[in-house]
Amino acid sequence: MELFTRLKERFPRLECECNFCFARHTTIGCGGIAAVAAYPSCAEETAELLAWLGRERIPYCFLGAGANVLPSDGAFDGVVVRFCRLNALGADGAEVFSGAGVTGGAFLSFAEHGGIGGFSPFSGIPMTIGGGTAMNAGVRELHFSDVVQRVLCVESGRLRILEREDCAFREKDSLFLRGIAVVGVWMRGKLSHPADIARESCYFRARRSRLPKGRSMGCTFVNPAGISAGELIERCGLKGARRGGAVVSGQHANFILNEGASGSDVAALIAFVKEQVEKQTGIALREEIRRIP
Repeated sequence: MELFTRLKERFPRLECECNFCFARHTTIGCGGIAAVAAYPSCAEETAELLAWLGRERIPYCFLGAGANVLPSDGAFDGVVVRFCRLNALGADGAEVFSGAGVTGGAFLSFAEHGGIGGFSPFSGIPMTIGGGTAMNAGVRELHFSDVVQRVLCVESGRLRILEREDCAFREKDSLFLRGIAVVGVWMRGKLSHPADIARESCYFRARRSRLPKGRSMGCTFVNPAGISAGELIERCGLKGARRGGAVVSGQHANFILNEGASGSDVAALIAFVKEQVEKQTGIALREEIRRIP
C-alpha cells in the first residue's frame, strides 16, 4: 500500500490498482503479484509518470494485451504501466493514428469502416497497437515494421516522435523493448473497399483459428532463417515435452501450453527446448516472448 499511496499523492487523478495479478492479465495465465498497476490517460501523463518513477528509482514494466509475455512467479515491488486508456483513433487518407492501448481488433474495425486496407494479416493476433509495435508483431505476409511510419514514445521521461528508420525494427524486436514506451503510432495502409478488406480479414482470422487452443504465450521462438521454429522443435522429438504443468503443444511445437504451470515451469521448459535444439541441430533459438517484470 505504501507505493500505491505515494503514487496517488503525486498523481491524484492517475487510475491505479493494488495487488495486480499477472496470471489474470496474461494469455499464459501464470505469474506473481505486482504491488501496483497504473493506467495513464494520455501521452503527457505517461511521460510524467515514467519520469517520476525513474527519479524515484521505482522499478516498472509495461504490459499491453498480455500475449507474448512470461511473468515471473515472485512478488514485484514495482509498477506495471498499462496503456488501456490511450485509445485514440484517427485517420488522414490512408494513414491511421492509434493510441498504444487500442486493441488489434478495434484498430482493424476502425480501418475497415474507413475503407483503409493493408492491415488484414494482423487479424486475430491478440495484441494492442503499442505492444504490436514494440514486438514488431506480424505474420510472414506483414509485420508492423512494414506499415509503421512514425512512433510517439516516451524515452527518459520525455515525449519523442521517431521515424520508422530510427526504431531499430528487426524480426520480432525493436528499440521499444529496451525501456522506451510506445504511446501512439502512425501507420500507413491503402484505400480499399470495405467488403474487400472484410474478405481478407476473414481469411487471416480463419487461418489463425487453426492454431492451438488453450493458455499460451503465442509463438515462443523466432523462426530461424529458412525454417520454422515449430518444425525444428518437432524434428527434435520435443512435441509433448513437459516441465511441471508446462507442455510443448502436440499441434504446433512452437506453442507452450499452460496445463497448471507456474512461470518457473514454463521457463524451465523453454530452457530445455533451447538446449535440445542446439544440441541436436547447432541452431540457437531466439525467444520471441518477453519476460517481465
